Amino acid sequence: MREATREVAARPAGEARRGGAGEQRRDAQGTRRLLLDAASELFAERGYERATVRDIAARAGVNQALLFRYFGSKKALFGEVMARGGQEQLRSTPAERLFDVALRGMLAEGRGPGADRSLEVCLRSIGGSDEIAEALRGLGDEYAEVLATLSRAEDGALRGDLALSWLLGIGLMRVVVGKEPLASADPNTVSRLVGEALGTLLEGLPKAE
Repeated sequence: MREATREVAARPAGEARRGGAGEQRRDAQGTRRLLLDAASELFAERGYERATVRDIAARAGVNQALLFRYFGSKKALFGEVMARGGQEQLRSTPAERLFDVALRGMLAEGRGPGADRSLEVCLRSIGGSDEIAEALRGLGDEYAEVLATLSRAEDGALRGDLALSWLLGIGLMRVVVGKEPLASADPNTVSRLVGEALGTLLEGLPKAE
């Protein structure tokens, strides 16, 4: 009972009380989802350091006390954002499709809530605290390891690193720097041209159409 009272007290003033434990659980899940979506957007737009707890809560439309209630800290929230995005993409995407899916994700415009922006988060958060940098390196290592499986060459690990570097470099120039003509180029054109060239590095990639 005391726990439920604290939950209600932490909600925005205009949020009405709802009854039942099941309803409260649905509210909690919805609030977590809103915070994860807002954090993903702001980390991708500003990077970890410049995305404040206050701004994340404001974009989610909830009291910032709920952020600490459900995640404990901004750093833990960052970890969940990366796990939900990058880790889910790694789990659900076939190796031969990973580069193209990740590239198109960075090139896409008008993303909806919940879209994976983990690589953008990486690009804008590099240079943060040692713990954040370590988390980003870990995710990068996992992407590179998967890409390396697409080559039968003895230097497959190097090829995986080179492919990842190209992917992040394209994202850096388009998303962060805004270099033209890349910044406004058609995503399908970029993906086709990159896919054609990358096939010489990772022979296991599907042929560009």
